[in-house]
Amino acid sequence: MRKIRKGDRVKVISGNDRGKYGKVMVVYPEKERIIVENVHMITKHQRATQNLREPGIIKREGTIHISDVLVVCPECGTPTRVGFTEVDGDKVRQCKQCGETFR
Repeated sequence: MRKIRKGDRVKVISGNDRGKYGKVMVVYPEKERIIVENVHMITKHQRATQNLREPGIIKREGTIHISDVLVVCPECGTPTRVGFTEVDGDKVRQCKQCGETFR
């Protein structure tokens, strides 16, 4: 069970993009890194190939470490740490601020 999942709304708490909010697009649990939309934009110099790919300089999101973000609670709307609790035999995430559970 992960504390941060795809689709979560998060707030960046460190780095050049500190203070930005975004939605988690991809999670790499083995590397402990995530991709958040419009955060940590990098430039990629792309070469043209036979597969109709356009050449040029492309801006896209880079990965950031999981510890650099806080999950925004869907109930109270504040960035918070995440705990776990058991509800009806299921392990669910819990907001440390307001105590509400969410999936």
